[in-house]
Amino acid sequence: MSLKTRVCEILGIQHPIVLAGMGGASTPELAAAVSNAGGLGVLGAAACGPAQLREWIRRTRELTDKPFGVDTLLPASVRREGQVQGEGPTPRDLLPEMLAFAKTFMAQEHLETPAGPDPRRSGNGPALFSAEFFDQQMQVIIDERVPVYASGLGNPGPWMRDLRASGTKVMAVVGKVKHAVQVKQSGLDIIVAQGHDGGGHNSPIGTMALIPQVVDAVGDTPVLGAGGITDGRGIAAAMMLGAEGVWVGSAFLASVEAGILEFQKQAIVEAAEDGTVISRSVTGKPARIIRSRWTDYWERNHKEPLPMPYQGMVSGPVMQAANRDKRGDVNPGFAGQGIGMIKAVRPATEIFRELVWGAEQALKRSSNWV
Repeated sequence: MSLKTRVCEILGIQHPIVLAGMGGASTPELAAAVSNAGGLGVLGAAACGPAQLREWIRRTRELTDKPFGVDTLLPASVRREGQVQGEGPTPRDLLPEMLAFAKTFMAQEHLETPAGPDPRRSGNGPALFSAEFFDQQMQVIIDERVPVYASGLGNPGPWMRDLRASGTKVMAVVGKVKHAVQVKQSGLDIIVAQGHDGGGHNSPIGTMALIPQVVDAVGDTPVLGAGGITDGRGIAAAMMLGAEGVWVGSAFLASVEAGILEFQKQAIVEAAEDGTVISRSVTGKPARIIRSRWTDYWERNHKEPLPMPYQGMVSGPVMQAANRDKRGDVNPGFAGQGIGMIKAVRPATEIFRELVWGAEQALKRSSNWV
């Protein structure tokens, strides 16, 4: 049973398996590996400044002649910053208190404040996750005529005209039916329905419940299923729920090419199915993360995290120090609930082929039941 749907035609790929644009993990090397294997590799460029983003796009083109995509964030709450009037302290007012709170944690964990900026980020540009930052990212994507753009958070509608003029296919990740309906109105090509099982920013709704409801709501717009899909059986299940492909992240986190650190890959291999939590302690938005001393610290102290982008200013030095000291107990990283099925670090091509084979076998078995 061949794993092909109209998503393959839209994106120009062999199999409807799309690499989730995981920030820091979905690098040019990983994206190119997935594209070369027959899927669609997507760069996780949320934290890339404009110079680094342009470099990543061009490096990916050197590594593959196949279609690939770029994923960034477009959170409306950040784009509205400065336009909303209200009473009480602003996130900026609360920032010094939160920085002190994080500094106390670092002292308890014997972590030293980093002397400089995160070495994994390069280039000068606007403040991370500011409105100007998002605008400059989008301009690079348009200028570089990226084959596929994926909005990992938010509505790409304001940029649709320019993206279309650049020949770019457009996708958006949603976690609710109402958001799927909203992004469909922008005229995009594919909607990704990502459920609560998924790593990183996700939905309050479980994957099994979300996918068919989004499929029903968006009519003829193809849907990719996402959230905890880690093997071929998960792909088959998503397609039986009406999805025409999948958006897969955690299965590729433990790949040789993934841009995360080796101790984080090992944390995934060692994790069980109950090893993740939903926490706002890293980005300010609810995200599924491998449980750590940092997430426990926030939960134990009942502290309300700051909204994006301010919480990143609080957590950033902690995560950077943890990375430097190889502290997997402090920064093991984002991951979905399917990580209990991941048993080893392997090449991305091997992971991809196993996903395709497993999905075809599962679909074949299901057809024999009828």
